[in-house]
Amino acid sequence: MKVLVTGGAGFIGSTLADLLVDSGHQVVVVDDLSSGKRDQVPSAANFYHMDVESRWLDRVIEREQPDAVAHLAAQISVSRSVREPLFDARVNVIASIGLLAACQGHGVKRFVFASTGGAIYGDADIIPTPEDYPAAPVSPYGASKLSFEHYLHVYREVHGLSTVAMRFANVYGPRQDPHGEAGVVAIFSRAMLNGQPAVITGDGAQTRDYVYVADVAAAVASALKSERTGLYNVGTEIETDVNQLHAQIAAAAGVRAPAEHGPARPGEQRRSCVATDHIRQDFGWAPRVSLAEGIPLTVDYFRQQRAAD
Repeated sequence: MKVLVTGGAGFIGSTLADLLVDSGHQVVVVDDLSSGKRDQVPSAANFYHMDVESRWLDRVIEREQPDAVAHLAAQISVSRSVREPLFDARVNVIASIGLLAACQGHGVKRFVFASTGGAIYGDADIIPTPEDYPAAPVSPYGASKLSFEHYLHVYREVHGLSTVAMRFANVYGPRQDPHGEAGVVAIFSRAMLNGQPAVITGDGAQTRDYVYVADVAAAVASALKSERTGLYNVGTEIETDVNQLHAQIAAAAGVRAPAEHGPARPGEQRRSCVATDHIRQDFGWAPRVSLAEGIPLTVDYFRQQRAAD
């Protein structure tokens, strides 16, 4: 199978590209390198340095003729989506529709979309939260992801394109960007290894569902090979609060200093954890790497990166 991965030089995308190459698939990567890194793209992959908004993307799909597309390129900053909702919508909705139309026009058989499990459900009163829980995003980012999920449904119903949306919980692991806002494990790991305080916002009792990046890549790979359509959560069904997370990262980094707390973020979601019965049943997928295993692997990665700098 030939798979085109948008965002394939980034955190999750490059992990997926590696997995697909190792599994014997042909891989094409499209990435603008705004946050991804060229050296993370597998050497066996065809690489196009290109934005998903580019008018040339249609030509790439026509030329490469992929069997499937894994759409991981996105505007991922919640705070930027609040500051610049038009930019967020342009990337996460308009450009994504252009990609979807190109896939339909050039005979792509399967389209897998990286959506969000936290920002779509909001503060749910059912934990872990199933896919049929009412979507109630409270940010333009969550709204844009939900909007494009509806376009996937339209293209499936109108054009017969096989589409699936994977609603990721909080993904962490090697290659995550420690400079952004959307990766507390990476941010804490880097800070602690550099001897800097890893500041917990608020009381630290807010919970998230942390899922290891290799498990997420395996979930997307299973979706690419399946004919199932619709919505699927990707997570662990385990809540971990920030205080617990900080303690685990500190232990892996060899830090004994007490945690520091800063002001709470206004409106920050208190709990987020997704149900995974659906993906376990339909794709035979389950997370393999526990947080206790994944944290040391992630800290070791950043330790190696620091030594190489």
